[in-house]
Amino acid sequence: MVKAYSSDLYRFGYWLCSDHSIADDLVQETFLRAWKALDKLEDEKKAKSWLITILRRENARRFERKRFDLVDIEDMSIEDVHSPGPEQNMEQQQLHRAILHLESDYREPLLLQSIGGFKTSEIAQILKLNLNTVNTRLFRARDKLKKLYVKNNNSLKYVKNSFKA
Repeated sequence: MVKAYSSDLYRFGYWLCSDHSIADDLVQETFLRAWKALDKLEDEKKAKSWLITILRRENARRFERKRFDLVDIEDMSIEDVHSPGPEQNMEQQQLHRAILHLESDYREPLLLQSIGGFKTSEIAQILKLNLNTVNTRLFRARDKLKKLYVKNNNSLKYVKNSFKA
């Protein structure tokens, strides 16, 4: 399971906390808790969503234990070192900022679908929501993202290419 899911968990954890070391810790703690509760995994096909759920809970525990200093989200940016050029890098940063401006109710299902590759039914299970609620939130997230992106960039080109409708 570690080989199969660690990179997906790390990506999702990084999106939740925007810190490499915290994301590493979240993934490590997720696998530790999964190991201890491995007998509770009923269906191996649902291992990825089970692990994502553990990671989300572990991230929530992080806030229960410790109070973090507030950081202005406008100052945060993630540099994409794999972009072929500075223009695409700038577009990536703008898209990332637009996603961060979404409310968490909309951002989390969108990230689970686009980064985690989960189906809407799996997202509903992970977030413990009704399937229609997930579909509505995904639709609204994309709509809000387009409005934020157009407001800041006057271009829909990158948004259309980044997410499946």
